[in-house]
Amino acid sequence: MVFISQNVSPGIVIFRKDFIEYLIRQEYEVYVFAIDFSLETRAIVKSMGAIPIDYTLSKVGTNPFIDLRDTWRLSRQLKKIAPDVVFSFFVKPSIYGTISARLAGVSRCISMLEGLGYIHTPARNGFSLKKRVLQRIHGFLVSVAYAFADVVLFLNSDDPVDLTKKAFLNQSKLQVLGPIGLNLERYPYRAVDLKKPIRFIFIARLLAEKGVFEYLEAARLVKEQHPSSEFLMLGGLDPDNPGALSKQQLDEVIQEGVVIYPGHVSNVPEWIADSHVFVLPSYYREGFPRSTQEAMAIGRAVITTDVPGCKETVEDGVNGFIVPPFNAQVLAEKMLYLIEHPKEIQRMGDEGHRMAVEQFDVQKINRVLAKIVLGEEV
Repeated sequence: MVFISQNVSPGIVIFRKDFIEYLIRQEYEVYVFAIDFSLETRAIVKSMGAIPIDYTLSKVGTNPFIDLRDTWRLSRQLKKIAPDVVFSFFVKPSIYGTISARLAGVSRCISMLEGLGYIHTPARNGFSLKKRVLQRIHGFLVSVAYAFADVVLFLNSDDPVDLTKKAFLNQSKLQVLGPIGLNLERYPYRAVDLKKPIRFIFIARLLAEKGVFEYLEAARLVKEQHPSSEFLMLGGLDPDNPGALSKQQLDEVIQEGVVIYPGHVSNVPEWIADSHVFVLPSYYREGFPRSTQEAMAIGRAVITTDVPGCKETVEDGVNGFIVPPFNAQVLAEKMLYLIEHPKEIQRMGDEGHRMAVEQFDVQKINRVLAKIVLGEEV
């Protein structure tokens, strides 16, 4: 079996690690294709029991001749391995990996789209002309590529509906998997400490579409009424992205005392456990946000937005709140409510943990995913 990812981290060593190890325990031989192996990540993949393979694919390039060249080269690599199944995921690999697999004569091809991504993410004033053009190109490409797939997987029910508006898709091939899931042992439940100042935590790349500016604006509004409240941010800067929080802006909000920013951390579950409420005010076209699943497993209330992917994680008023995107005022109101009703933080966190145990257990999900990928009845 072959996995075709775009990046090795988080694509393989985080998102697919448990599934790969599950298949290896079932005595499948697994090859892992990625475009950015390092010595360290290559060793991690080998330690999982899989075989790492380099290949070439332009992550963001739009030159069709380069993409065609890379597709042909990938098909030659696959032909040498002659796998029974190819499982391709992320936007470009799900297209070109599927085409390459069919060119190589692979008998079963599975594509997975984990969120529609940047080009399907609207700004406050809707879609730019560039994004509308890119959506049409994407629609054409998936119409061609997914015709060769046996199954096309999505993580939420909105994505296949919205993609079908831009593409010609065989509806019988489309399936909604739901969350990829977590190894719940790595995210054990931790009761909140309501004696400490209420701390909100944001975990995402520090990009506009992830809601970082709404989070900061809401933090300012809340601290005007509750100065002791705390706002933590975990996530990297992206200086090449024009919509990202800049280093200067980050330094300013740290100096103002608006947020706590510890920089790069490796023990994310500990930071979640030391917080009270998880906040993801994203308007990005998520698939099914992993960070929210992690927070729910640990037992944290969630505030997130009414957008595809995010809204699937919260039952409004049960394990958290759903707020409109782009609206820092409403976000701040929900934060204030939880500060002023701390027992709700405990209740909602406990409900989130219960939902996580029922819905996010990767051991259960892997068995379902394996049957889909391998062509067995679910």
